[in-house]
Amino acid sequence: MAQYVARTRARLLLSAVLAAVLGFPGVAAERGPVTNLPLPRFVSLKASEGNVRRGPSLSHRIDWVYKRRGVPLQITNEYGHWRLVRDKDGAGGWIHYSLLSGVRTVLVEQDMLPLRRTPRPDALVLAHAELGVIAKLGECQPDWCKITADRLSGWVPKDALWGVDPDEIRE
Repeated sequence: MAQYVARTRARLLLSAVLAAVLGFPGVAAERGPVTNLPLPRFVSLKASEGNVRRGPSLSHRIDWVYKRRGVPLQITNEYGHWRLVRDKDGAGGWIHYSLLSGVRTVLVEQDMLPLRRTPRPDALVLAHAELGVIAKLGECQPDWCKITADRLSGWVPKDALWGVDPDEIRE
């Protein structure tokens, strides 16, 4: 019986690893095999340009190039110095880790999003953020996050942002 349980566990682990490596959505290891950091996790593009490749090496074809410094990306897998990322639209590929930053940014997904003084729907509006703005992510409560863009800060509903998990809390 013990051998059966061990083989079953090994098969399940192998299935999960293969699914994560092949990029099946919704299936990923809890920790990255290289960094031991959580997977999936959000990062941002450190460079002003970043090549996204079909596989984790320089010999793989470049599928496209990110051209916005700070764009939020979600890491879904790791292999050596390479990270499998996806963007807001679900497009993904392999990018060298040196092009990524742990600085958290978000993408505003609502046009003229009010930035409020406090995390309440009736709080004073300090400014508005246009659709597509990349902002630095600050503190997050269950339903609200504080963001900063162009030296302006304010609280916005979490569901109006891409680059933060719905259940994520940040201090």
